[in-house]
Amino acid sequence: MKTMATLAFLLSLLILPSHASERPNVLMIIVDDMNDWVGCLGGHPLVKTPNIDRLAKRGTLFSNAHCAAPVCNASRVATLTGLRASTTGIYDNSVKWQEHLPSTISLPQHFKRNGYTVLGGGKVFHHMPGFNRLSDWDDYLPQQFDGHFQQSLHAGKNVTSFQFPKGYPLNQLPQVKALARPPRNAREFDWGELNKDIFETGDGKLTEWAKTQLQQPRQQPFLLVAGIYRPHLPFYAPKRFFEHYPHDKIPIPTVLPGDISDLPSSGKKFASQRREDLDLVQEAGKFRSMMRAYLASISFADFLIGNLLDELEASEHADNTIVVLWSDHGWHFGEKQHLHKMTLWERATRVPFIISLPASQMSREQCNAPVSLIDLFPTLIDLCGLPNLDKLDGTSLRPQLEDPTTPRDRPAIITHGYNNHAVRTERWRYIRYSDGGEELYDLLTDPHEWHNLADSPDQVLVKHSLYQLIPKSNTKSLSKKRIP
Repeated sequence: MKTMATLAFLLSLLILPSHASERPNVLMIIVDDMNDWVGCLGGHPLVKTPNIDRLAKRGTLFSNAHCAAPVCNASRVATLTGLRASTTGIYDNSVKWQEHLPSTISLPQHFKRNGYTVLGGGKVFHHMPGFNRLSDWDDYLPQQFDGHFQQSLHAGKNVTSFQFPKGYPLNQLPQVKALARPPRNAREFDWGELNKDIFETGDGKLTEWAKTQLQQPRQQPFLLVAGIYRPHLPFYAPKRFFEHYPHDKIPIPTVLPGDISDLPSSGKKFASQRREDLDLVQEAGKFRSMMRAYLASISFADFLIGNLLDELEASEHADNTIVVLWSDHGWHFGEKQHLHKMTLWERATRVPFIISLPASQMSREQCNAPVSLIDLFPTLIDLCGLPNLDKLDGTSLRPQLEDPTTPRDRPAIITHGYNNHAVRTERWRYIRYSDGGEELYDLLTDPHEWHNLADSPDQVLVKHSLYQLIPKSNTKSLSKKRIP
C-alpha cells in the first residue's frame, strides 16, 4: 500500500506542472468611479467607449451588475476578498483591511498560493498608504497620480506625498478658483485638460508597465491586475479626449423636482452627503463643464483599456487569457440631488462588468440577470480550477457564462454603512436602512427611481419577499466614522 501511495504521489508531481500550464491566465482591469455611462450599457447618449464595447462583444456583458458597496475601499475589499461589507465590518475608506483581517485570503493571494505569477499595478485596493498587502503580489507597480499625488515604494510600504500640500493656494487649481468657496476636498475636486502626453500620465505609465508584462513569456499562468484611476476625481484627461464632447452639446441628466420628498429620513441623509459640492458647481455655472471632464476621463480610460487589449491580442497569451473588466461603483450627477457616490440607488451601484473567456470558450452574449461584484472571486476560482474557499458570500457566474439566460437564484445585494442594504432584482430595487426606513422602486416602469412605492399597500408582498433577502447578520463597523 505504501508503494502504491508513493507512486501516486510521484505521478501527481509529474502531472501538476502540465496541469498548471493549462490553467488560463487572467487579465483584470479595474476602473475607478465609472458609472454605467458606457456605450454597451446605453448609459449616456454621447459617450464614446469603443474599446469597452469591443470587449463586451467578445465576452459576456453583465448588464445588471452592481458593486458590493458604493465607496472605493469597501467595494474593493469586498470584491477582492469575496466577503460582503456586512461580513467584514468594512464600510468606508478609513479601515486598512489587512490590519483587522490578517488571515483573510485575498484574490491575488489565493492565485499566488496556487501556482500563479501574480502582478499588479495602479489602484487595485484603496490607494492610500497601508491598504495594499504587498505580500499578496510577486510584483507591484505603485500608483502614480497626475498633479495631486506622487507615490513610491519604500521599505516595503506605499508612501504617498502631496504635491499640493496643506496651505497650497487653491486659486491655482483651475476649477476650484471659479467656485464661490472651496469644496470640502478642494485638492481633489478639480477637472480639466491635462497638459501631458497620454503615456506621461500616471494611468498611461501603468498601462505601459502592464503591456510590458503581457509581452513576457511565462512558465506559469499569470494574474495581471491593472488598476486605472480614471475617471475618478480630479477629472483630468489629455486634451484629445475633451474634443469628443463639445461643451454645448452635453445634455444635463433629467431629474425630478422634489425627487427626495418621498424618501425616509435616512435616504435624505444619504442624498445630502457633500451636497455643498453640487450646489457650488451649479451656482458657478460649471456643472456641464464638470460632466464634460468626466466623460473625457471615461474615454481616456477606455483608450488605455484598448491599449491593453491590443497588446494581449498580439501576444502569445491571447488564446489562453480570461479578461475581466469592472468598476468599483458608480457616480451621481445630480440624481437625487446628489453629486458623488455613497448611496444605495442605481446611479451609484450599477457598474460595467465584463468577463471575456479565451477564444475557444467565448459566449459573446449579454446576461441581464442581477449579479454582484461579490461573485467575481468565486467565478475566477471556478474558471481557473483553484481550490474552493469556504464561506465566500458570492457564487460562481460560470453557469451564466456558459448560457447567459440561466436564471440566478439570488439578487445583487449592495451595502453602505452598518445594516443599510439595497436588493436589486431584474425588476425591483428595495432599500432598507438601519432605522427601518424603506424604499421600493419598480425599475420596469420607473427606471429613474423617482417614485418610492414602499408605502403602497399593493406592494406589501413584494416588499416582504425582498426584505427576506437582506443579510440578517451584520458586523459592527470597524471604523469610528458614521455613515452617513
